[in-house]
Amino acid sequence: MSEPGPAAPAGGATVALLGSWGYYGLLDDARAHQVETPYGAPSDDVVVGTAHGRRIAYLTRSGRDRTIPPHRINHRANIWALHHLGVRHVLAATPAGAFDPAVGVGTVVVPDQLVDRTGRADDTFHDDEDVRVAFAEPFSRDTRAAAIDALRENRWVVADGGVVVAIRGPRFSTAAESRWYAAQGWDLVSATPYPESVLARELGMGYACVALVTDHDVIADSPWPVSQDRVRSGLDANTLRLREALVRAAAALS
Repeated sequence: MSEPGPAAPAGGATVALLGSWGYYGLLDDARAHQVETPYGAPSDDVVVGTAHGRRIAYLTRSGRDRTIPPHRINHRANIWALHHLGVRHVLAATPAGAFDPAVGVGTVVVPDQLVDRTGRADDTFHDDEDVRVAFAEPFSRDTRAAAIDALRENRWVVADGGVVVAIRGPRFSTAAESRWYAAQGWDLVSATPYPESVLARELGMGYACVALVTDHDVIADSPWPVSQDRVRSGLDANTLRLREALVRAAAALS
């Protein structure tokens, strides 16, 4: 494992927002930090600035111009870069499909459990070491609580808890896969909570997934079946409001 070493001068930001897009221009006194990592280049520069009197970092996992698909995200570089700059908590916003049609599009779910179906091999910093990481609770309780409180204060409908299934992408689920996930009692499907969450755990960072429901996957008879256009439109419609709640959560954790 390549240790991050001493934190670089990042203006004191100990909390980061990790999102898909729509967060640029959000922070005052913003400065971009280009970070070199042992795992290659992060998705973009890490932006550090001020909001609500607190220093906060931001990194887009999909690239500034939405050019990086989920299966090509360099998660190790992203998480390593945030840790190197002194970040200790990560609030990770992600689009998600809900298997229950009663969970409306535009609902936010802050899951407390995860099922990995990505098949990824780049999910550890310990490539050459026999290190086992405790992962029974994949998301940080404190980080989750701060996110939930801030979202509810901003009048979001928030589901506290649930199981998110992480898939690799770029394809969406088959109908059989979606039925199987739902039959297990799982709640959401998304492409980014893993391996971000376990990589953050390896570096001792608190990580919370904030899942915005944009669709109902491929559940039969749903009025909101998944498609790339639907996911993007759902994010675009809700990002401005969601980001303010997440910034408040980040400030509370700082």
